[in-house]
Amino acid sequence: MTIDLRKYFLGSSETLEYGIDLSGMELGGVKPFCAPVKVCIELKGSAASVELTGKAVYTMTMPCDRCFEVTTQERQTDFFHVLVRELSDEEDNDGQFVVVPDEQLDMDQLVTEDILLDLPSKFLCSPDCKGLCPICGKNLNQGDCGCERDSVDPRLAILKELL
Repeated sequence: MTIDLRKYFLGSSETLEYGIDLSGMELGGVKPFCAPVKVCIELKGSAASVELTGKAVYTMTMPCDRCFEVTTQERQTDFFHVLVRELSDEEDNDGQFVVVPDEQLDMDQLVTEDILLDLPSKFLCSPDCKGLCPICGKNLNQGDCGCERDSVDPRLAILKELL
């Protein structure tokens, strides 16, 4: 969705709601966005800048990074941007301004970037996921496997004597 910002730079304000289809986006070999992302934004304008406040609500379906069980999570990303036509001093841009010289804003791109920056580095089914047994591969969230995991690699056994 492209937004023409001319009326907002004249002082207009508005709230918009729409959806983004990210079903084709791939993360780590998986397409996690099965439903459209719901976006709600508020634009407040003035002659010098436009404040954009919004949130994106979406559902992600991914395998857990520890136990590989497929899990679905509802997530929300809140964002805030100040849109300007130009910067008066290039060194003043520490990432808080989005420059839109032609007064046309690609909202889909901006929201997608905000979502990707807000994603966790590890996708877990639960914060206390125990993962898989390194010996037999059983999911330890479903119970203990009985393997003796305290055994030390024989190449590293000499280091245990130092403790």
